[in-house]
Amino acid sequence: MSRLLVLLLLCLANVGFSQVRLNRLFSDHVVLQRQKPIPVWGWAQPKETVKVTLAGQTQSVRAAADGSWKVLFKPLEAGGPHTLSAQAKSGRIAVNDVLIGEVWLCSGQSNIEWTVAQSNRFAEEKKNADFPQIRHFKVEHEVSLEPKTDLTKGEWQVSSPETVGGFTAIGFFFARELYQKLKVPIGLVHSSWGGSQIEGWISKEGMAGNPEFQAYAQRLPKTWEEADAQHDQKLRKQLFKREGVQPSRADEEAYLKPGYDFSSWHSTDNPIGQWDWKGIWAFRGQGYMARVIELPAEARTQETTLVLAENDSPNEMYINGTLVSKGVLKGVRTIKIPAGTWKEGANRLVIKFGNLVHLPWFGLGLEGSTNDLYVQVGNQKISLFDHWKLMPSFAEPHTYVHLSNNVATSLYNAMIAPLVPFGMRGTLWYQGETNAGRAYQYREAFPLLITDWRKKWQDEFSFYFVQLSSYGAEQNSNQGSNWAELREAQTMTLRLPKTGMAVTTDVGNPKDIHPTNKQDVGHRLAAEALVQDFNQPANPRSPLFTNVQMNGNQAVISFKYADSGLEVRDKYGYLKGFEVAGDDHVFHYAKAEIKGNTVVVSHPKGQKIASVRYGWADSPVDANLYGADGFPVSPFRTDDWLGGTVKAKFE
Repeated sequence: MSRLLVLLLLCLANVGFSQVRLNRLFSDHVVLQRQKPIPVWGWAQPKETVKVTLAGQTQSVRAAADGSWKVLFKPLEAGGPHTLSAQAKSGRIAVNDVLIGEVWLCSGQSNIEWTVAQSNRFAEEKKNADFPQIRHFKVEHEVSLEPKTDLTKGEWQVSSPETVGGFTAIGFFFARELYQKLKVPIGLVHSSWGGSQIEGWISKEGMAGNPEFQAYAQRLPKTWEEADAQHDQKLRKQLFKREGVQPSRADEEAYLKPGYDFSSWHSTDNPIGQWDWKGIWAFRGQGYMARVIELPAEARTQETTLVLAENDSPNEMYINGTLVSKGVLKGVRTIKIPAGTWKEGANRLVIKFGNLVHLPWFGLGLEGSTNDLYVQVGNQKISLFDHWKLMPSFAEPHTYVHLSNNVATSLYNAMIAPLVPFGMRGTLWYQGETNAGRAYQYREAFPLLITDWRKKWQDEFSFYFVQLSSYGAEQNSNQGSNWAELREAQTMTLRLPKTGMAVTTDVGNPKDIHPTNKQDVGHRLAAEALVQDFNQPANPRSPLFTNVQMNGNQAVISFKYADSGLEVRDKYGYLKGFEVAGDDHVFHYAKAEIKGNTVVVSHPKGQKIASVRYGWADSPVDANLYGADGFPVSPFRTDDWLGGTVKAKFE
């Protein structure tokens, strides 16, 4: 009897393994795109016939030798709920509560990954989130060196007070406005990863067909071992400024000796947080932190206290080459330093440590607050929060964790390829912060991503994106701005058909790369969709620079989307954010006045103007020019002078 039972269980297991199944996107509560052919695909036993039914339509298809199959249903109008079913000899599967409506792919980095729960007025938004016809599918973070055909996790969630906190905030606020105006179901497929660079989201074929990225595509690693070796070589070249450097243990032991010159190490002004986000990407192993500390004379003659935030790995701490602490210290590390250890003036602190123990995913770095980095000398606290130098240990065993930016194409392979060719109206994209250092090359990378995805889907779907918001410094044009150059590259991408851009410089946060006002961002994206996809021309759009007429010491700036006029939006009532330069390329802040739907800019020294710039800073908080409809004017420049990122290339 037991032998028969075992055989029966084996038979059942084989049937379960080969049963007909659907791509994970086709699960309960799915929203399918209206008014377009509806692709549905999945797997069954090789060569068997699969019958697929949706909303009164039935399609039959024979599975390929690898078991894959796909059918295409005729377009449907908005409605539901329907049942989607697939049946074959190997089994049957049914998907319930299927709606037909508008589907949008939400992708990019952290600002589109940012959830409703993390955004402004969450308590209020949560109470008013009962929208059963808005659904959200979150694609889990994953990387792959080869394109995948299905997702490993994920499910559709119906918008409610209990679920909406985990939705992409920008996507939800966009969807809510569309739903309220169109009264059709809205589905959001959310596939993003905070901190990701655009190159990770482009396919290998897309890169191989573009001269800018062709060489990289040709050397893409085939295994993670090969990828790790390439990454190790790239990181060493980045840190040592030349190829082929491989420090020995003896070389690294010298880091701890008095007088060692660590000035060329990697710099950070804030050591709190993971090293991944400080430019030492994905490294896991031992590392060194070092800093010169200027101390008064009394630090030499009395006991002091060294406070170094949190790292619960075994640590070794050296002051001027002398070991002052060794071992594991939990919590904020407080070390008593005996009199006579420090010297007056410049002192050298070097710390050797490893990955966080209680958070294995964290890797190298410190937890806690910058307030927990100081030397206490009597009643005086000398802050240590800035001017640190970092260097990983290459001589000791180390590994690389497989994250979003190790290998280009790896995000596309794992998080986009399995979605192709799921029917959708368009894409919402918010990304670029991580690419700001290569802003000039983004002129190639961003249009490439859009055309690459459209080619994969065989559909010129709409593509709407968010221009970088305000974060960081308010430089002038003489200093230059990577973020301004990235915004320019984004604006240039509007040359592609069926694209649109939400300008958000006025709703950013100079001190936080993640501004929490996602409501306005979603609204501005919705305005683009309502105009371009749903023929509602009354919606406002941000005015965009079109041309300039130079008249000696004055320049007249013209815009599109400014037919209703322009206005200043602040309590002072005069324009700010404009700069002008002559042929000497030296910029000066300039007076500017609105004349109808144009702006007249004057040189403050009465000189001939060769260039006008507006909002040309990482954080252009002074920029206050708006269209009469209430949307901010996009930053711009009238010149094409070389910027600071022209030579920066993806490697």
